[in-house]
Amino acid sequence: MFFLAFEGLDGSGKSSLMNRLKSHLTELQISFIQTREPGGTAVGDQLREIILKKTEEAPQPRTELLLYEASRAQHVELVIKPALEQKKWVLCDRFTASSVAFQAGGRQISEDQVEWLNSFATGPVRPDLNVLLDLSVEESEKRRQFRRQEGGDSEDRIESEVSSFHQRVRAGFLKQAVAQPQQWLVLDASASPEDLFNLLIEELKRRKWLV
Repeated sequence: MFFLAFEGLDGSGKSSLMNRLKSHLTELQISFIQTREPGGTAVGDQLREIILKKTEEAPQPRTELLLYEASRAQHVELVIKPALEQKKWVLCDRFTASSVAFQAGGRQISEDQVEWLNSFATGPVRPDLNVLLDLSVEESEKRRQFRRQEGGDSEDRIESEVSSFHQRVRAGFLKQAVAQPQQWLVLDASASPEDLFNLLIEELKRRKWLV
C-alpha cells in the first residue's frame, strides 16, 4: 500500500488525475481509498465549511492554520491510518504540503511552526509521494473562471485571494519539491490529462509500486 497526496493550485487538474488513477487501480484490483483535505470526516467537513466559507469574520491566519490541522488530525486517525493498516492505497487531495504552501507561503506564517503543527497532527504518517501539478497562477485563474461560468459555482474564500497570494503558494510548493526530490513528482499541469496520467503511471512503475 502507498499514500499519494495530490497537490497544486486550484484548477490544476488534481481531481481528474486522481480519478484516472482510481480507475486504473480498480482495473488492477488494488484496494484503495480516495479522500480530501480539509474534510474526509464528519468533523473535518464541518471545519472545511468554516475555513472556506466567505463570512464577515474570516478566520485569521493562525486560526486558519489550526483549523486545517484539527481537520487533518481527525482525518489521519479515522481515515488514513486505518486504510494504511488495512494495506490499502490512499489517494488524498491535499495534505501537509498544502499547509506549508498556503499557510507558510501564502499567509507568511513561520514555516517551522507550520511543520511542527503538521507533525503534531499526523504523527508518523507521511505521504510516500507528493504529486504536484504545477500550473501558473494566470492559467489557474483562467481555469477557475471557466469552471465558474460552466458550473455557476462561486469561488471560496481561499480561491478568492489576490494573485500575489497564489504566487507565494505556488512558490511554496516548488520549494518543497526542490528540497525533497525523492518525495515529489512534479508534473506540468498544462499537459493533457492523458499525458499527465501516463507520466504518473510511469513514475509508479519506476518505483516498482505498480507492474
